[in-house]
Amino acid sequence: MSVTHLIESPTKADGAELWRIARDSAKLDLNSPYAYMLWCRDFAESSVVAREDGKAVGFVTGYRRVEDPRVGFVWQVAVDASQRGKGLAGTLLDALYTRLVADGVRYLETTITPDNEASIRLFTSFAKRWNAAVETSVLFAGEDFPEAGHLAEELYRIGPLTARKDPGE
Repeated sequence: MSVTHLIESPTKADGAELWRIARDSAKLDLNSPYAYMLWCRDFAESSVVAREDGKAVGFVTGYRRVEDPRVGFVWQVAVDASQRGKGLAGTLLDALYTRLVADGVRYLETTITPDNEASIRLFTSFAKRWNAAVETSVLFAGEDFPEAGHLAEELYRIGPLTARKDPGE
């Protein structure tokens, strides 16, 4: 049976749940709970949360680049363990970028470490669904980070994005 999630902009009340989902992912760089609460307040229009029975079960946090508002940067994508393997992360990205493209965004940017195969698949699949090109380059080299052993953060730039004719594709 297919589960339908309510996907909407987060509110500041969602911050603690987004922090929990990020923490439990054991994959993301975990920010403070305060950062997630601020994110939900200050960047709600460029982020989305998925709810099941009123509870947050996944999210995408992002922002529009001040230097170029045609670019939406995806900061984090996380899905609760109970929802993994159901395509929710892709559904969240599609819902967010359907809204952002209607508001003038033409490119998605994100960074991914070379060993994060799941994220690479997520974003390359997004590009294929949106019939958009993917360009990659190193944004931050491993030695740019203060801690030893951090892998490079590769910038993925996807676009140009235009409104999709069939959102269900």
